[in-house]
Amino acid sequence: MKFRNFKMVDYVVFGRGAFDQLDEILAPRRQGDAPMIFFIDHFFQGNEAFAKRIPLRGKDKIVYIDVTDEPKTKYVDKVRDDLKAEFGEVSGIIGIGGGSVMDMAKAVALMMKNPGSSADYQGWDLVKVAGVYKVGIPTISGTGAEVSRTCVLTGPTRKLGMNSDFTPFDQIVLDPELIKGVPVNQQFYTAMDCYIHCIESLQGTYLNAFSRSYGEEALRLCQEIFLHKEQWDDDADEKLMMASYAGGMSIAYSQVGVAHAVSYGLAYLLGTKHGIGNCIVFDKLEEFYPEGVKEFKEMVKKHNIDIPQGITKGLTDEQFNIMIDVSLGMAPLWENALGKDWKEQMTRERLRALYEQL
Repeated sequence: MKFRNFKMVDYVVFGRGAFDQLDEILAPRRQGDAPMIFFIDHFFQGNEAFAKRIPLRGKDKIVYIDVTDEPKTKYVDKVRDDLKAEFGEVSGIIGIGGGSVMDMAKAVALMMKNPGSSADYQGWDLVKVAGVYKVGIPTISGTGAEVSRTCVLTGPTRKLGMNSDFTPFDQIVLDPELIKGVPVNQQFYTAMDCYIHCIESLQGTYLNAFSRSYGEEALRLCQEIFLHKEQWDDDADEKLMMASYAGGMSIAYSQVGVAHAVSYGLAYLLGTKHGIGNCIVFDKLEEFYPEGVKEFKEMVKKHNIDIPQGITKGLTDEQFNIMIDVSLGMAPLWENALGKDWKEQMTRERLRALYEQL
């Protein structure tokens, strides 16, 4: 048997105030006068106090990343082209924000060294050249983007990541202080991405002891935070950050499943954000994950969260077919969820009926 040899993040620093070590971390990675480029979630634009904490040196530049929509390949290509036109070469890309900003950082870092469009690399192991140095710093927790080997992008024909051994960050900085004060709904939707990762991983056909050990710990932390804690505190921030990390690790050696496969179709057609899209779908998946969905609904009720309903009402046959095509293109996700005969189980008609419930 041949075992998968997967790439992990090279360096990890965790702790309150760890962000203030960033200058020290970047110093040995600087290449002459080539700048470090800091991608920052546009949520922080105008926050001068936060901007002053960015360790700018020489020609370093802050680029505020618009995350109104999830990353598109044309956006990645434009940012890459702008940086090359302005600087030629850069020393590295530092992504500071949620999953979308970190995915942008990974994608642009790769495209600084790979030819063509980022759309050419949507798929598995299509990237052949290492990008520039890249750092991920989450300011909201749950996606696992800080440890994953993909950067999910919406391209001309599909929503699919650049999945490769060159995609993971070289360094991540996990500072729980950075996720303090995130709005409740947004924090919940993003955290549930982690919870759903765990349910899909732990019930998947790809499961092994490696993915189980990380998935069970991430699931336990999510349950503790969202079912058993009576109020949000610093301890919850720290545990959620570690749940996100462990949840991301749990799918490194396995895969996600039905919720993610279906939500990719929503995101492609309707622009539904990843976290809330997963919640919308998972809310209707009792058939596949009965215990997980029951517990999810308890969390929703306890935290008074609104899960949108009826978002596919009124869509045309053509629109449903677009979502179905995108979803069925996620073969590894379906195989993990349903087994090697997943195509016989998940027919277009069955998937259409599922989309109609959302």
